[in-house]
Amino acid sequence: MATEAPQDARSALAALSEIAAALNSARDPAAVLDAVLDAALDALGAERGFVLLETDGGDAPFEVRASRNFSGEELAGVRPLSTSVVQEVLRTGEPVLVYQAEEDERYGGVESVVLQHIQSIACVPLRLRARQIGAIYLDAVKTRGRFTREHLPFLRAVADQAAIAIEGARREAALREENRRLLAEARERHGFDEIVGTSPAMEALYETLRRVIDTDATVLIEGETGTGKELVARALHYEGPRAEQPFVALFCGSLPDELLESELFGHKKGAFTGAATDKKGLFEAADGGTVFLDEVGDLSPKLQTALLRVLQTGEVRRVGDTATRRVDVRVVSATNRPLVDLVEDGDFREDLMYRLNTIRIETPPLRQRRADIPLLATHFLDRYAVGPRERVEGFTQEALDTLRRYRWPGNVRELEGTVERAVVLARGARVGVDDLRLPEAASEDVVDLAPGLTMKEIERLAVEQTLEAQDGNVSATARTLGVSRRWIQYRLKEWAADDAGEEDA
Repeated sequence: MATEAPQDARSALAALSEIAAALNSARDPAAVLDAVLDAALDALGAERGFVLLETDGGDAPFEVRASRNFSGEELAGVRPLSTSVVQEVLRTGEPVLVYQAEEDERYGGVESVVLQHIQSIACVPLRLRARQIGAIYLDAVKTRGRFTREHLPFLRAVADQAAIAIEGARREAALREENRRLLAEARERHGFDEIVGTSPAMEALYETLRRVIDTDATVLIEGETGTGKELVARALHYEGPRAEQPFVALFCGSLPDELLESELFGHKKGAFTGAATDKKGLFEAADGGTVFLDEVGDLSPKLQTALLRVLQTGEVRRVGDTATRRVDVRVVSATNRPLVDLVEDGDFREDLMYRLNTIRIETPPLRQRRADIPLLATHFLDRYAVGPRERVEGFTQEALDTLRRYRWPGNVRELEGTVERAVVLARGARVGVDDLRLPEAASEDVVDLAPGLTMKEIERLAVEQTLEAQDGNVSATARTLGVSRRWIQYRLKEWAADDAGEEDA
């Protein structure tokens, strides 16, 4: 950056360009103030300086928020002078230039001018629209006439850029703070630490959890892959009366039938090749606690029958054994394929579905709870921005907007992986759009249009997908589509009547 004050339009433009780049790269309010001060000092050849900003209250309306080349004693000593200068700047809204401070009738008698040999002073207001938010104070103790009127346009331009950058950094900091406050508030309110969300869909899920958590009723959790079904199962266990007992989870879709049967129910020594000792199954291991069967729809007909028997009798029989053992477990199961569809296809026992499905909970896909994306992103950033990545404090506004627009076919699990990757790749204190590395085509808010749709079908598709993106908010959907709320409501009734007519036909 320049060490001499810019002498012509070209050098001033170059200095302003460097200053703008420095301000743009600093997002934290404190970092922006440091960048502002360094830029002003370098560009004007000042020797010392500080930035004052308005306070949120208290005795002093302004306080020093950044300083350069001042000792604590010098800063305290220069305060009466700076107060006079800043007050004049804030009163008039105009910069103050002092060419030879000791000879200036306004400030020549001030003690700090004499003791610290202050020669030249420049002070310029920081204005955001019509509001004065602070000032930049610069001085020189070695050079008389360091600052001249030719510097004023440049100094004003620096101050204007700085005010915008400071306000932007404050807004981003406030947004981050608000996200973390909402996160803490949501956790305190619903009591499920690992489940994040305040959208209507998640509030409905919390309400169901609270109603069934202290019962022994079987629970079937349905939802797309990556929507957090196991988190819900764990919340049911660890927030309920069985929390002190085992929670045993088994993924039913990855094991051969014989091995899965042995895992679930145990086996007797010699029951098959390799059964060298008696072994408890997961139902026995979880006695008193909870068994979580993930992807229960993948169970074979043989194991469906065996599981139905356990649910009906509360007893298990190890493979190769004749004795039965009584177990007290709560069964929570999950599937990403609706069991009712599997029953209709003949792939799942209807009686077992009813046994598993005393309570049904649906985990909503991320695209139906876009309002939760900033909270979830902050939650995952706090998890991964640790150790050498602790400097990563948040997201740029553009990055958050991109996360909200993305379609998230992999749901919360994909979002978590995206944030973890972005934290690793981020070079600054903020995760930017480039750090996310999301597929561009999938980031667009597009309506899925298949060839051959009628205009009426396209209209319905647009309304339904926008409603989904807006978490069912009719007013927000109407604003997005540029139609009236009444028009949306009329169309929804019309389509509901059409659907009912088709079912009756």
